[in-house]
Amino acid sequence: MGDLGRQARAAARVLALAPAAQKDQALAAMAQAIRDQQAAILAANAEDVAAAKTAGISGALLDRLVLDDKRVAAMAEGIDVIRALADPVGHVIERWTRPNGMTIERVRVPIGVIGIIYESRPNVTADAGALCIKAGNAAILRGGSDSFRSSRAIQAALAAGLRAAGLPEAAIQLVPTRDRAAVGMMLTGLDGSIDVIVPRGGKSLVERVQAEARVPVFAHLEGVNHVYVDKAADPAMAMTIVRNAKLRRTGVCGAAETLLVDKAAPAQELKQLVDMLLDAGCEVRGDAATQAVDARVKPARDDDWSTEYLDAIIAAKVVDGVDGAIAHIDRYGSHHTDAIVTQDQATADKFLNEVDSAIVLHNASTQFADGGEFGFGAEIGIATGKLHARGPVGVEQLTSFKYRVRGTGQIRP
Repeated sequence: MGDLGRQARAAARVLALAPAAQKDQALAAMAQAIRDQQAAILAANAEDVAAAKTAGISGALLDRLVLDDKRVAAMAEGIDVIRALADPVGHVIERWTRPNGMTIERVRVPIGVIGIIYESRPNVTADAGALCIKAGNAAILRGGSDSFRSSRAIQAALAAGLRAAGLPEAAIQLVPTRDRAAVGMMLTGLDGSIDVIVPRGGKSLVERVQAEARVPVFAHLEGVNHVYVDKAADPAMAMTIVRNAKLRRTGVCGAAETLLVDKAAPAQELKQLVDMLLDAGCEVRGDAATQAVDARVKPARDDDWSTEYLDAIIAAKVVDGVDGAIAHIDRYGSHHTDAIVTQDQATADKFLNEVDSAIVLHNASTQFADGGEFGFGAEIGIATGKLHARGPVGVEQLTSFKYRVRGTGQIRP
């Protein structure tokens, strides 16, 4: 692990000075290598999936783990999108001139070495590696034990792309062991080699990272996400959005986990939403008002309001208008992604202004909480903290800045 860190630090120095064209050449070669090595990637993934099934992995985690032709193609396409983005390194964010004639520029620079710790999803290997390269950073990746073979096959394709462009292979390294002790070593910073840690996984992983990390962390808490259906919601739109937000993919961090319905909404609104979810195979755990509309609704316990199910389960509650929704989200939410469905612009504006989450949406599904959907090509995760990076962590969020000051001999009196 010490060697891994030192090699990453050396690679980061090369990448920080690499021209945009060379980085883009590497990204193009990476995407092509993933396409060329698709059979090897899928074979490795099949081994991971078989082992995970034997171990009794949950359906939601299995969905995150499984790769197919479409998902491998999406990885390569995501890298192509990242390549097409403007290079953030060297971009002058702001420039001004002082009264003494000095000019000052705030300019984007790479962070250095990014440590990414993630679970299950092997596609994060490609997303994280490509994003780091575009932003001029080296990456040390520690994937989940259940996706070890898949991640190794993907990393091999990324290394081939780096070689083709004449960049150091150590720019994207995969921790070569499943031993959990390696995570602890990364959290200490590998003797100063790692500049920031990005955790992407379940609550227990993120809590461990936040408790043990000795380097800065881009926090990615669980997605306890809400959809609030206002009294002024279009009923058909509400049905479509709620269904998609909960059931499109239940195992992603952008999936809705709680449905809030305005008590002033038409009487049939709640019943239609609940019936739709139940008939689609989704378990509903509700408050007394929600239980009253359908006998199949199970009573919600207090911990249901703060649970990320990552499964076909949703908590449902009737609230006192938008203020009640905001109060509930403030108490139980994780500051990840929350949505309002309403045709009342003033109510929508109030929700968007007052809900303190990384992503807030009006009349759209929470499943848009994704860097690709934001036009970032991909993401390393959805940061729920408030410092530096918040929301989808893409290329721009993987840079810092420095000040360049140009003078003509000025001295301070």
